[in-house]
Amino acid sequence: MSSSLNAARRSRELAGLRDLVVDVLVVGLGATGAGAALDAASRGLSVAAIDAHDLAFGTSRWSSKMIHGGLRYLAGGQVGVAYESTVERGVLLRHTAPHLVAAQPYLLPLVPAVSRGQAAVVMTGYRLGDGLRMAARTPRHLLPGPSRISAGRALALAAPLSPRGLRGGLLSWDGRLVDDARLVVALARTAASRGARILTRCRALELTGDGAQVRDELTGDAFAVRARTVVNATGVWAAQLRPEIRMRPSRGTHLVFRPETLPGLTAGLHVPLPGESNRFALVLPQPDGRVYAGLTDEPVDGPVPDVPQVPEEDVTFLLDVINSVLEVPIGRAQVAGAYAGLRPLPDAEGRTADLSRKHALLTSPDGVVTIVGGKLTTYRRMAEDAVDRVVSLGRLDAGPCRTARLPLVGAVPQGSPQGSHGDPREGLRESFAAGGAPGVPERLLERYGSEAGAVLALMERDPGLAEPGPTGVTGAELVWGVRHEGALDAADLLDRRTRIGLVPEDREAALPAARAALAY
Repeated sequence: MSSSLNAARRSRELAGLRDLVVDVLVVGLGATGAGAALDAASRGLSVAAIDAHDLAFGTSRWSSKMIHGGLRYLAGGQVGVAYESTVERGVLLRHTAPHLVAAQPYLLPLVPAVSRGQAAVVMTGYRLGDGLRMAARTPRHLLPGPSRISAGRALALAAPLSPRGLRGGLLSWDGRLVDDARLVVALARTAASRGARILTRCRALELTGDGAQVRDELTGDAFAVRARTVVNATGVWAAQLRPEIRMRPSRGTHLVFRPETLPGLTAGLHVPLPGESNRFALVLPQPDGRVYAGLTDEPVDGPVPDVPQVPEEDVTFLLDVINSVLEVPIGRAQVAGAYAGLRPLPDAEGRTADLSRKHALLTSPDGVVTIVGGKLTTYRRMAEDAVDRVVSLGRLDAGPCRTARLPLVGAVPQGSPQGSHGDPREGLRESFAAGGAPGVPERLLERYGSEAGAVLALMERDPGLAEPGPTGVTGAELVWGVRHEGALDAADLLDRRTRIGLVPEDREAALPAARAALAY
């Protein structure tokens, strides 16, 4: 299929790139870089997009997996940023990735530490956020409105909560990604289907306005990539290629718990941070049963590592906050894994937690366009702005942006059935049932969308590929990752195409299956 990424395609397109001058070179294949590659390719431009490591290797895989309406920005007076987030959330829910994004309930438990005045302020914010939802024309059936619920209902949604002093809860709804790395993979594959050359393990050594010096990290071979325009979408590493860029990264840490640690948690939790009026810790149940908890916001000084490490003080801090609302506290030994991402914030005064998340475009004297800041939710708008800028700078012959209505790989195309209640996921289920495949597992539908049937067919042809491993991932999904999603080694499969690797013991157990898939 035209969207398939694999080792053979990489070798072929890498060899052909040496003889080309592409319209747009994108450096960095996180959400924004992959989004920029798709945006440019969908306008008819020739595109090469490279990354020193893998798809979603950096910040894009370390998020809270939320696609949110920017409620926190609204509380801080950043109405424009909040509205932009709300619009982009609606784009993902309705048009571009409804198989990967769905509504998730979030509960603010009204414990004694939450005053009645604070609860009233938060509910006002929720209602204002719902007003932005309506302004963005996201239907209520896809994203319900906020409400106040009883203590009994709160405990039904979040059984681990302590009932002592609990006087109810505030229930709100926001978007949730099944997996942030899978969104990046879908973006990259959709760009490839439009002709973009998606090349991982290609490190940019030097970046100028007319291309880059690149090294193939698999062979060590160095060569030049020539381009009419260049987008630096390397995020927190942008200054490594353009020293004039000034960044102020901040670390966001999450903890990972096994399913048995917080049984009966079906809604996400908002837990107020001590001494903060509009910041919350998040406890986020995942489709695979695990639970993530975060999020810190700490400045990071010095060299930027490829993979940020989680300091013990972050673990202690998050456990203390989360345990403040739980009946049975979580101990350090129950933390099965942890991860940290670095936010690519432009340099500015003040606490990193208070800095604006509005993205910024920086154009160097030689024409390199660097994009920094922003949020995962607004990747598409960031990419659109970056491509608009290079089209103007390079006087490229390109049409307007098309990505707001362009379904990603796996999404139900426009005009397809949307289900009896207008739900795109329900439309997928009905389509499979009508095609004689009513038994496609739900976890495949929400990870692969319209391609779920093809993954299931792999299992049916080889029953050995149907055996579930850690988190329920099957051998067929690993083989699919190698054949169609550009996975080149076991780390690609375990740490990005699936998220097995977030728990080190699970990763070790799954290594044989990953190696078998690479050799399949």
